[in-house]
Amino acid sequence: MNGNAIPVLRTSRLQLVAPQARHFEAFAALHTEPETMRHVGEGRPFDRVEAWLHLAMLIGHWQLRGYGTWMAEEAGSGRFAGSVGLFHPGDWDEAELNWMIAPAMRGQGLAVEAAQAVRDFAFETLRLPSLISLIRPGNAASSRIATRLGAVQSETIDFLGNPMQVYRYR
Repeated sequence: MNGNAIPVLRTSRLQLVAPQARHFEAFAALHTEPETMRHVGEGRPFDRVEAWLHLAMLIGHWQLRGYGTWMAEEAGSGRFAGSVGLFHPGDWDEAELNWMIAPAMRGQGLAVEAAQAVRDFAFETLRLPSLISLIRPGNAASSRIATRLGAVQSETIDFLGNPMQVYRYR
């Protein structure tokens, strides 16, 4: 899939663009960072090969679903700010709204700004009936973001051997 098939979403400070190989170094740095990754998946950092495979999976997700994860860049500079998007494996009932902001860019409200744009795209353009966010207990920052975006915590599930709180958007 070429980058033109994936829509660009714009916010006041960010542009959300198709994931591409040019994002790999910053994407890998984010996914190999232990503090960031303790809240994601199995709770451990990726190595560079796993980061490459994850980036490739995100690109393939667009092919399979017609939606997926964008790379967030500063609108003016193009500086990598993180990733935000929709993850919807084949056997899940609902898509997950997720975000990951680079450590140097945190604390500026960029996660809320980017995730709000994706949430609105999911409901208004894709017409998805609902979304979830899976948030590890103790990840207070992501819990606050989900709540600011209008999600309500519903239940706690087992995900890859770890408890995850399910936040639901309607």
